Amino acid sequence: MSTAPIRTDGPSRDEALTIDALRREGFDAFVTFAALRSNPSAIAAAAGVYVVLRRSTEAPSFLETSCGGHFKGRNPTARVDALERKWVPTAQVVYIGKGDRLQRRLRQYADFGASHPVGHWGGRYVWQLADSDQLLVAWKTCGAGETAAELEAALVGRFKRAFGRLPFANIADPSK
Repeated sequence: MSTAPIRTDGPSRDEALTIDALRREGFDAFVTFAALRSNPSAIAAAAGVYVVLRRSTEAPSFLETSCGGHFKGRNPTARVDALERKWVPTAQVVYIGKGDRLQRRLRQYADFGASHPVGHWGGRYVWQLADSDQLLVAWKTCGAGETAAELEAALVGRFKRAFGRLPFANIADPSK
């Protein structure tokens, strides 16, 4: 876990990862996981990054048990006190991920949250948010000369500069 101080004054204007800022930067969709499951063909099939966001910046309620799938017999449930410590006040972005094929990766993530035993262990904390059915997902495909890993590392770096730590559901730092 990062030892950087946690900012309490919020991100700077340049670092803000809000729904409006991400739209301006070319992120698409901003749909719920239910919408993704009902229309997976709407997801870009290219490489890129995706973000999971909460509309509210109020502190969430956490479920005692995750609705995430048990992949290879592993229980995705984390202790509520650990989730409370990991929460990032005032942040809308709760997870940043990448995929070589966004369509496949986001379908896996949505299915994992619907209790299917699929391999999307990263980001599993979102499935213990009491309002996970209201989370929004948005994505951006890679431009010429960009890789999904570079875009993800840049977004996570921006988040860390703004808030002093990783997004709530990011367990590993892609820049390390």
